[in-house]
Amino acid sequence: MESPKQHSAAFSRELTANIEDFIAKLKRGELQGSKTVALKTANLMRHVVADSRWDHGETLKQLLKTVGRRLLKAQARELLIINIVCRVLHIVSEAAPQTNGRSTTITAAAATTMTASAAAADTAGLRGSETPAMGLGGSVSSRNLADQVSTSLLRAEANLYHTKSDIISEINEYITEVECAEDEIARNALDHIHSSEIILTCGRSRTVEKFLLTAARKRKFHVIVTECAPLYDGHEQAKALASPNIEVVVVPDSAVFAIMARVNKVILGTHAVMANGGLIAASGTHMVAAAARHHSAQVVVCAGLYKHAPSFPFDDDRFNTLMAPDAVLPYGDARLVDAVDVVSPRYDYVPPDLVDILVDENGGHLPSYIYRLQQDLYDNANDLAWNIPDQ
Repeated sequence: MESPKQHSAAFSRELTANIEDFIAKLKRGELQGSKTVALKTANLMRHVVADSRWDHGETLKQLLKTVGRRLLKAQARELLIINIVCRVLHIVSEAAPQTNGRSTTITAAAATTMTASAAAADTAGLRGSETPAMGLGGSVSSRNLADQVSTSLLRAEANLYHTKSDIISEINEYITEVECAEDEIARNALDHIHSSEIILTCGRSRTVEKFLLTAARKRKFHVIVTECAPLYDGHEQAKALASPNIEVVVVPDSAVFAIMARVNKVILGTHAVMANGGLIAASGTHMVAAAARHHSAQVVVCAGLYKHAPSFPFDDDRFNTLMAPDAVLPYGDARLVDAVDVVSPRYDYVPPDLVDILVDENGGHLPSYIYRLQQDLYDNANDLAWNIPDQ
């Protein structure tokens, strides 16, 4: 396997600086929010395609995998890095198939061989000829051969230029798709929200916010928002949802099970959707989904396609992040701090059997249908291979 140092020579100085800056931001935790991470990663992948030196699709895929490994090493728990890199690899596979690979390299090698052969034939013709005409014929043949080689090289260079343009164009369309994901999901709001319903949501989600506000343009309903401790971003969600057609109530997390009997529907956001249809969502989401299942309330999850991760949750801790425990148990309580271990996870894993419908840009789907969607988005094991660390 080629080392990252071998690939680094293909990166320009400006591109290398952009990669290092992005890695530093990931390590410092400066990039917050699924959409922000997705857009930043996709833009970096576009720069790799546009500014790096490569002559065929396989070389480009190796460069993308090298950058992807470095990003994943900087923030191993950020699933969206895997999603975006695998999606770009899928785009490269479609735009630059392996059958057309190494055309430029092969043409260049052929040009060298053909030119050398023509020169040898020309020299032999001049030495062994009894008349100047034979030498002249060899010279004309050599020029024709050189013209053919030059034409082939120009054609290969043009093909490479068009291939790069096609890949960049596809990545631009994908970036636009990520930017407009919330609006596209919100178009399905009226299919899932009806008048006078009581809807419960958990914490802060801009996708859910736009989903509910879009439905509120034509329907009037009630929304219950959980505080989602210890961040308490449910209060921000309640302020954002306040409108003439939405009556908003904020409740503590401990009241979820008691109030669920009055809820008609639960609408949730998520950080990522796993390959089995499970969710990596804000801490407290599992409790809400379990209470909804007990009371037979429908659970609807709003998530863009860019959040679909081609990974299975074999280890829940692999995809979780621990926050500072001070929000749960203040350091001022010295006696308790010394006596107990406090864990404050950022995310919950919600199994697919607690989810009824997943809503994305294309409409609603059952969790069991996720495998089919991911076959269209990724190249299965071929794309996942980049995630294996170098030995």
